[in-house]
Amino acid sequence: MGRLAGSSSQFIRAAMRAPYLERGEEHDLAVRWAEKRDQAALHQLAASHMRLVIAIASRFRNFGLPSGDLIQEGHVGLLEAAARFEPAREVRFATYATWWIRASIQDYILRNWSIVRGGTSSSQKALFFNLRRLRARLAQSSDPRPRALVFAEIAKAIGVSRADVELMDSRLSGPDASLNAPVRESEGSSDRQDFLVDRVPLPDEMVTEAIDGERRRIWLRSALTVLSERELRIVNERRLQDEGTTLEALGESLGISKERVRQIENRALAKLREALLRDHPDQATFV
Repeated sequence: MGRLAGSSSQFIRAAMRAPYLERGEEHDLAVRWAEKRDQAALHQLAASHMRLVIAIASRFRNFGLPSGDLIQEGHVGLLEAAARFEPAREVRFATYATWWIRASIQDYILRNWSIVRGGTSSSQKALFFNLRRLRARLAQSSDPRPRALVFAEIAKAIGVSRADVELMDSRLSGPDASLNAPVRESEGSSDRQDFLVDRVPLPDEMVTEAIDGERRRIWLRSALTVLSERELRIVNERRLQDEGTTLEALGESLGISKERVRQIENRALAKLREALLRDHPDQATFV
């Protein structure tokens, strides 16, 4: 660890000693790399901008990731900027590279800050990297505000919903916790996962329900044979569809009043119940 820290310090010092480039010299190096793929030109261009990488990486030191890793990712972004830079646009390379360096570091943080993958949209990234700063700024106000109001103001400033702010705040409030970790630091303590409730039925319950459901469908199909054609239509459209037809609509279709439809429906249901109890007297609860 000591050697690693030392080499990192030496690297930073070497980056800081790299000479600044004049605009014309920077342009010539960029042209040599873009047109001739001159590796020496790329190396000099990148080395002269490593202090920029280090400066940007230092802004993200509070996310708990090694500074060396942040600098390395920033260097990846710097090389990506060099690969895409167009000297003819007359823009300083540092101006162009800043976006790529910052984006590379931010992507690295989002991938490694938590084992739970967060949102990757531009608004979610903005929320992740600005929430703590905005929350601290609002907290310093002389006028204390309710938590809900603070979240609402942050949501408006970033352009996300308040629910998104609340969810991100809860994620940033604590580290990841393993479900295999014990609840208490004592021998024989239960793991966190032991207290998770699975609401899905057990396999034997699912099989039983499937068998019983099929048996009851057979009983119902048999009982429906006791109904007249009109009774069968009313029961089918009123009771056996996902969205039952209204009494009024069914009455118009049959050319009778909705009250008459109600009477026929009640009579048909009574006949069904009687038929089911006759054939399956032990299933009174189901009927």
